[in-house]
Parts: sequence; structure tokens; C-alpha cells
Amino acid sequence: MKVPKSHPRYASLMTREKIAKGVEKGITSIHGLIAHGRGEAFDYLIGEKTTEAAKKSINAAASLLLLAKNPVISVNGNAAALVAKELVELSKSISAKLEVNIFHSSKQRERKIKAHLVKNGAKEVLIPGNTKIKYLESNRKYVNKHGIYKADIVFVPLEDGDRTEALIKNRKKVIVVDLNPMSRSAKRATISIADNIVRAVPLLIETIKQYKKPNSKKLEKIIKNYDNKKVLKEALREINRNLIKK
Repeated sequence: MKVPKSHPRYASLMTREKIAKGVEKGITSIHGLIAHGRGEAFDYLIGEKTTEAAKKSINAAASLLLLAKNPVISVNGNAAALVAKELVELSKSISAKLEVNIFHSSKQRERKIKAHLVKNGAKEVLIPGNTKIKYLESNRKYVNKHGIYKADIVFVPLEDGDRTEALIKNRKKVIVVDLNPMSRSAKRATISIADNIVRAVPLLIETIKQYKKPNSKKLEKIIKNYDNKKVLKEALREINRNLIKK
């Protein structure tokens, strides 16, 4: 699809096109189209920009990832279709493992996502084995014993709330990217970034580059002063203000 850059919906349409191509390539589940459409609606509500609330979450997320001992980035079909290159760069910036994890069971799709990440620069990509995490019944309970199973911090963009909650119950800290500040994922996570993943991940990478200089005490202070519930309330207020303006 050719869309002129002058089109007022250019960024949104091109993001939508990436998801559609992801389905064609066998990377993204067709159900992922529905999930993306739901998120796109919330992106309209926040004005298709990274809000101040999201920036606070990104700052806290960068600090948490830099202090992590064993960070893991969980990648599903939508995330792979939208920001594969960026997720690879993020993994390298914090020495985090990349692990494929999808809701709709498909070994073939897992392999295609892995190949797609490798094509975008990843040297190693883990896929689920027979190891299970507790408190989860869906296919997402299967993880790699060298990845998510051992992780202290898990970055889970565009995922479902029950898995976020399960990871928390498994005593892991969880960072999510979810445009809906009222979703179960957002409310259950340690840190919730209410922003579009195509904006959030590049900004997260840049913030990590800036924060590599501060000492651990400064990073710990950022995390200590972060209140996820308070930030989610700010995100809702920003939506309300944006609606009133329009």
C-alpha cells in the first residue's frame, strides 16, 4: 500500500500495514489484527503522541532494566511485526535475552518469529520448551528454562493480562506496553507504558543510553519514586483532557 507522507493518517496507516504484512508472512496471528485495532482506538484518544505519563513510565522502565540481573524480552507476533529491529537493539543495549511467546499455539509461527528476529540482527532467540510457569492455563504458560523461567525482569509488550498477572505471581517484575491504561495488563504490571509500541520502544532505547551513566542509587531512586497506579490515573486524565479539547 502506497500512502503519501502528507496523509494525516500516514503513521497510523503504515503501522496497520506492518501488522497486515505480519499476517501474510505468518508472523502475526489473524487475531492480532483485532488486538491492534483496539490499541489503535486508544492511540487516537491520547492524540497519537507519547504523553507525559508514558514518559514517566519509560524512565522507570529504563532504570529497572538497567538494574536487572537477568532481563528477558518476550516477543509475540504483533511486537515482531511492528518493532523487530528495535527489540533486537533493546536486547543488546541491556544484554537481555529475546524469547518468543505467543497465545495461539503454533510451532511454525514461533520458528517464523525467531527467523524474523534473526533477520533483524538477533544473534540468539529462545523459543518455549516444556518448562511451565505457574498460575497460567493458556499456551503462554510454556517458556524457555534459560529465559523467562529464570528472569527477574520481563518486558512484555502487547500481551494479555492473565500472563502479566501470572508472571507477577511467579515473583517477577513485569514491564508492559499497552495503550489501554484500564487493561488488566496495565493494572497488574510493575510498570505500564501507555503508549504505542512504535514510539515507546525507540524512546526506551534512547533513555537507556542516557541512563547508563547514572549510578545505581540514582536509578533506584527513580524506581522508588515511581507509582504505577498514579501514572495510570494520569494517563486517563490526559485522555480526558484530549477529548475535551476536541
